[in-house]
Amino acid sequence: MSEILSDVLPIFVLILIGWAIVRAGILSASVGEAMSEFVFKIAVPLLLFQTIAEADFHGASPFRLWIAYFAGVTVAWTAGHLAATRLFGRDARIGVLAGVSSAFANNIFIGLPLVGRAVGPDGIVAMSILLAVHLPVMMIAGTMLMERAERKQNGGSGRSIGEVLQQVGRNLVRNPLVVGLFAGLVAHITGISLPTTLSTVVDDIANIAGPAALISLGMALRQYGLSGNLGIASVTSAFKLLLLPACVLVAGYLLGLSPEWRKALVLTSSVPTGVNAWLIANRFGVGHSLAASTITLTTALGALTVSLWAYMLG
Repeated sequence: MSEILSDVLPIFVLILIGWAIVRAGILSASVGEAMSEFVFKIAVPLLLFQTIAEADFHGASPFRLWIAYFAGVTVAWTAGHLAATRLFGRDARIGVLAGVSSAFANNIFIGLPLVGRAVGPDGIVAMSILLAVHLPVMMIAGTMLMERAERKQNGGSGRSIGEVLQQVGRNLVRNPLVVGLFAGLVAHITGISLPTTLSTVVDDIANIAGPAALISLGMALRQYGLSGNLGIASVTSAFKLLLLPACVLVAGYLLGLSPEWRKALVLTSSVPTGVNAWLIANRFGVGHSLAASTITLTTALGALTVSLWAYMLG
């Protein structure tokens, strides 16, 4: 158990440090936003490039990994949507936000550092394969479902599916994570290696991606907090921290994933809700309190639940 805590607790201590820095007034939240931009646009893309370029996939197919993870996402998302609309009587837009909050893990800022510490290089390879499709799939699904709910709410007005796909596609082409993954894949296929000096620089920046991501996330938590009906946020938090990883674990066993890949997927699915739920709420102007409360609750409880899943995985 002490080994598990040594892997998990530093992740959440770094988040707490970021929160305390802003809380104590040592640095402003705007500094955290700038650090988050650096992590998202520079550090993590270089980490993904480095991982894919140097990875040994052993001829493994990514499809079983994707199926295992998104099977869990489908169950958790559906459960969150039904709980919001049937149990709490909310409209379809809040149902979509509840589904996103229940199923959108913070794979970049928390999942990557956690899997790197707990699983190692094989886990980072699994994460890179997952991240190649995770953001596109989740953002397209969330945006399209929210547009559909908007049209239903507004009597048919709203953007068409084609317009939504075009907008999301343009955003993804410019997304630094997608660029980093694609560049790493090209380097892997062609066998091109970077000059020694440039390779050292890439390694140095990639190595700070995890700590910088966690501290910047903690600094951003000040804008969220708990508000609104905590009943529905408690349900979505339980789905995110317990139901999603449980479904991913079962799917991983049924599909015969390797222990390392299975552990990587379960651990990253067990981390707190990502800020993308908040971004979707901002984009459509609905569900801010639900997204914020779920992010805060899952982050506050994450150290316990992630440790539980790590213990169950051995």
